[in-house]
Amino acid sequence: MEFNGILFFPVTPFAEDGSVETDLLARHITRGVENGAGGVFVACGTGEFHALSTEELAVCARVAVTAAAGRIPVVAAAGGPLPLVGQQTAALAEAGVDGVLLLPPYLVTSPQRGLVDYVRAVTESSDLPVIVYQRANAVPTPETAAELARLPRVVGIKDGVGDIELMHRTVRRVRRESGAGFHFFNGLPTAEMTVHAYRGLGIPLYSSAVFAFAPEIALAFHRAVGAGDEETASLLLDEFYVPLVALRDESPGYAVSLVKAGVRLRGLPVGGVRAPLRDPTRDHLDRLEKLLDHGLRTVAA
Repeated sequence: MEFNGILFFPVTPFAEDGSVETDLLARHITRGVENGAGGVFVACGTGEFHALSTEELAVCARVAVTAAAGRIPVVAAAGGPLPLVGQQTAALAEAGVDGVLLLPPYLVTSPQRGLVDYVRAVTESSDLPVIVYQRANAVPTPETAAELARLPRVVGIKDGVGDIELMHRTVRRVRRESGAGFHFFNGLPTAEMTVHAYRGLGIPLYSSAVFAFAPEIALAFHRAVGAGDEETASLLLDEFYVPLVALRDESPGYAVSLVKAGVRLRGLPVGGVRAPLRDPTRDHLDRLEKLLDHGLRTVAA
């Protein structure tokens, strides 16, 4: 799998009866592909993986594969107990995805050897390439990360922790052994806030939640950073991303529910989030709408 550009994490639309709204998901993903996404990560964190059944996960994967039509890689999430991961990866392989984003084991904190055993078991039960999501109770040491990278089907690590010193040691250790072809991703919430730090570690790839509802802003920032246009990048950080993060941090779960609300504000009726997440309050929704309008005007100017 090769990724070039912003990594797109679409939301999962729900119909009034609670089912996955496949037509809206197809439109959402098609727009993202046509706007220049470098990869589609469907039914992952922003797509409420935690709230989807295996059958719904497979539905989302099939829709994404069809919408992407081979233009960019399609990755879908799997995670939790090993028997469940086996069911998920089998369904994803049948759907035709290009790879799996492997989320942490459910709840328990394991020793480092247990984490290796977990990832190895997943890779041995499926032929799909695996990207390990480093977060919560699955944070490998640099030595463990190097061992994971040696597993035949592990192709990348996505960081959701934000420990820069740890990532620096991990990147250096893994690339010394596995070469530059191993993928690292900045997967922090509102990753634009940490793009400069991760680029300093040799990690230019990042996921953009903003791309899901304001691709104009996300692409303008991505182009500015790539071109070394620090004036524009700083302007967008100050005028849009910093206040967005301040709003995001006012309630747990807003890293997902604000994104879904933003998609609704841009005209796609994707529904609300599933419990235990909560949709934004009226006040927060009003603030998001004003911030979105301001961000779009800033880009246009």
